[in-house]
Amino acid sequence: MRNKLITSLLTSLLLSLSLPMLAKAEIAPDAVSVAPLLNGETLPDVTLRDIDGNKVDLKALVSQKPSILFFYRGGWCPYCNAQMGQLKAIEPRLLEMGFQLIGISPDSPEKLKASIRDNKLDYTLLSDANLDAAQAFGLAFFTDEKTSARYLSRMPLESLVRNNQDGHKRLVLPVPAVYMLDKQGLVHFQYVNPNFKVRPAPELILTAAGLLPKN
Repeated sequence: MRNKLITSLLTSLLLSLSLPMLAKAEIAPDAVSVAPLLNGETLPDVTLRDIDGNKVDLKALVSQKPSILFFYRGGWCPYCNAQMGQLKAIEPRLLEMGFQLIGISPDSPEKLKASIRDNKLDYTLLSDANLDAAQAFGLAFFTDEKTSARYLSRMPLESLVRNNQDGHKRLVLPVPAVYMLDKQGLVHFQYVNPNFKVRPAPELILTAAGLLPKN
């Protein structure tokens, strides 16, 4: 009886400590501190915008067919554009495997149209201008003061500025990531790297996709 009481008290204590931490971790203090959605977890409820500004329920979209989601920082990022080109090259094989390819970034619908035009893309790009998806997937983080100032001096990214835990205005970005999900929204594979210069090789994506269930 005493052991059960101690266990119950410890469980309550851990829950009381973890809940505030989860609430504060919606936007991580830096890229290495993100707590991304993991394999075995389920796609959160997220509404995004397509290139025409129409609302898109991500769960409804994913329920149509197995999906490969990739989060990128924006069309202004050369590493993101290189990744989009690599995914374009392997998209026919992914389609043959039964997947749809979906890119998500903080870019506005207008900027997404420019990315599709400039990179000659056929796959779907969705706007996460409010960072709802980045936060729901545990990928959003505050850039440091120097990085925030540098990016903001070069590009109109003011809509992505938020107050950090210390009350300072900082730019918020998503850590680049790739997720593979079945039609039920279950995560079977995820690649998240805080180093934005490193993206998964096309061969890795194809290999992982080939091992996933197609239902």
